[in-house]
Amino acid sequence: MPDLRDMQLLTALARHNHFARAAAECGISQPAFSGRIRNLETDLGVPLVKRGNKFLGFTKEGEIALTWARRMLADADGLRQDIEAAKGALSGQVVVGAVPTALTFASQVPAMLRASHPKLLIQILSLSSSRIHQGLVDFSLDAGVTYLDHELPPGLIVEPLYRERYVLLAPAALFPVEDAEPSPSVTWASAIDLPLCLLTRDMRNRRILDTIFEDVVGRRPTPVMETNAFTALLAMVASGAAATIAPEFLADGLQVPSSVRRATLAEPDVTTPIGVVVADNEPKSPALKALVTALKATAR
Repeated sequence: MPDLRDMQLLTALARHNHFARAAAECGISQPAFSGRIRNLETDLGVPLVKRGNKFLGFTKEGEIALTWARRMLADADGLRQDIEAAKGALSGQVVVGAVPTALTFASQVPAMLRASHPKLLIQILSLSSSRIHQGLVDFSLDAGVTYLDHELPPGLIVEPLYRERYVLLAPAALFPVEDAEPSPSVTWASAIDLPLCLLTRDMRNRRILDTIFEDVVGRRPTPVMETNAFTALLAMVASGAAATIAPEFLADGLQVPSSVRRATLAEPDVTTPIGVVVADNEPKSPALKALVTALKATAR
């Protein structure tokens, strides 16, 4: 039966995709590291790693072993957390995947949790919705903050958090309404004809915007620039060359130059549900329970 140390080595190899760096993280020599991986392969009777002059990835059996390794380590950490919680303390790490548009919201949670649990580490990763789903299935993530407007894979539990609203960010020269208005709004129909910079079509946010424009205007926008990073979108807007559409929560957290104007998008008022998603496994660790509680409190 593989022990937890073997599982730690296997997951370290997955993180680094490199034997020497994984061995260094685990505090053992590379020959000793490689030897334990080979012994694990012998115990299981199958090759787990594709080898050449360097690490080439995991075999199909290796991917299966990696999923179980992560699950075993998560269960062991959950046991330790439960014991510590019974003694009045909580420590450990929770890894959260968040779609880029929800990063501003999710980043409010670690400070709240650390106020009550100073030894608890929250790691937030910017990931696509599909990568979040995969991470929950293969136990590389503890939770995900993602869109709920489409069917999710089986085996996941969903807690709705908030509804994403959209705003237009545009340089003054392109702003389609009078600046004098205290809380300006623009229609989706007027926004589509602006020179827009948007996320690439592999991003869920872009597909949502395309669908809204198709439903409201009858056509998709033709952006002047596409990128997979909101920082690049904002730089384009700040340059005065284009406008963009951003989720309200994200726009609230951006350092927007004074030359950039903001308006809510209306006619219609469109929202998209965002929620926290976790694997449907019991028992859940105290750290994960604390995380979900904090996310729900932040959304109120």
